Amino acid sequence: MTDFVAADGLARCKWSGAAPEFLDYHDHEWGFPVSDDIRLFEKLCLESFQSGLSWRTILTKREGFRAAFDGFDFHKIARYNARDIDRLLNDESIVRHAGKIAAVINNAACAVKMVETEGKLASFFWGFEPNAEDLGPPQSQSTSETSIALARELKRRGWKFLGPTTVFAFMQAMGLINDHSEGCAIRAAADEARRKFQRP
Repeated sequence: MTDFVAADGLARCKWSGAAPEFLDYHDHEWGFPVSDDIRLFEKLCLESFQSGLSWRTILTKREGFRAAFDGFDFHKIARYNARDIDRLLNDESIVRHAGKIAAVINNAACAVKMVETEGKLASFFWGFEPNAEDLGPPQSQSTSETSIALARELKRRGWKFLGPTTVFAFMQAMGLINDHSEGCAIRAAADEARRKFQRP
């Protein structure tokens, strides 16, 4: 894969040059490990909304999503009612898809239950961190054995709109794997962050 060379002369993952919004996200978020439950839940929701759309569409609307969904506080979202659904369906700052909105509310209730049993969402998700040797070269796959297993387990627990491909994208973004290309200038920083990261 040919990398993208940014204005600073350093190579990055090719996809980071596809839109102006991508570079900052690529350099400071994508692939860096996350243990915050709200951020993990938010990312799962946004990946679900992305299904059938481009990530650029979702990223440019991210602040709108955060405002509309109470900062992705899943305890609050789990209590949403018909009035909230109507509000969201009329909110132009987000993707107004009835099925995906319903899935976020459903998944928030599932997240609340998971926290009750697991203590933290992070403890559950990081339990699916794959071994690097079980993965192919960076950005060579869209699913993995662990993303399939995680998607299956989420489905068993009642989560919706989260298949193996969506879950794999979540794992890439939240640093459960370092999928920055071998020539990417950020790969080493993501590796270092993962090395220092305290697994929950």
